[in-house]
This record gives sequence, structure tokens and C-alpha cells, in this order.
Amino acid sequence: MAAFASLFVAAAIIEEGVVSGLYVYVCSAVLCLILFPSVPSSYFYVAFFGYYPVLKALIERVKPYVLQWALKLIVFNAALAVMYFFIKELVFDFGAFSPSYPLLCLLGSAVFALFDYGFTNAIRLYKFRIHGRFRN
Repeated sequence: MAAFASLFVAAAIIEEGVVSGLYVYVCSAVLCLILFPSVPSSYFYVAFFGYYPVLKALIERVKPYVLQWALKLIVFNAALAVMYFFIKELVFDFGAFSPSYPLLCLLGSAVFALFDYGFTNAIRLYKFRIHGRFRN
């Protein structure tokens, strides 16, 4: 659900620009935490999925494609580190079943690459099918 909700931030960026997308993220993140404080997907939205469309729009302005992916992976792994240590230290004690952090980063990066590919295709679909239909 958090990944789906980030499409609205991407739509705001496409229609009105990066600043509008940032406003949509901030307002939706505050509402998300107020209305659904105990739902885990709301934390994932605030911690990564909500602001990722804004960062994606800025990062994809960088020309070397390899540098784009390096920046995206750095952002993702930083967010993953914050979420992992927040959950581990403050919310839940894994005990003997503590997942290996390097393995989590490796698998998470692979899943993130799939997410970014799908998200890019969803943005492309929005641009070609929906963009401009609601304007006079």
C-alpha cells in the first residue's frame, strides 16, 4: 500500500513539479501518521516510499545512468539502515532470529531494483494514459 500511495506523489511531480510533490508527501505523511499510527505500512511510507518519487525525480536528472543507480541504492540502503535499527532497538527484539544486516541489504537492494523498474513503468503509464486529461 505504501508503494501504491507514492504514485500520488509522482503524479503531483508530473503535473506541477518537484516542490508540489514534496508538499503532497509532507501533507500525506502527516495525515498518514495521524490517521493510521499503528499500521506498519504508514511507517514505510514516511520512511521511504513517500519521499522516494521526489528523490527519483531529482536523481534522474543526473546524466550518467550508473551514477543514478548508485545514488538510488545509497538512498535506499540508508533508509533501510534507519528502519532496521529503529525496529531492532526500539520496537522489536529479534533475539536469536536476528536477520543478518548485510544479507538484508543485498536482498533489499534486489527487491528495490524491481520496485524502481515497476515504479518507472507506472510513471510512464501515467504520463501516456492519464497526464493532461484533467486540464482544460
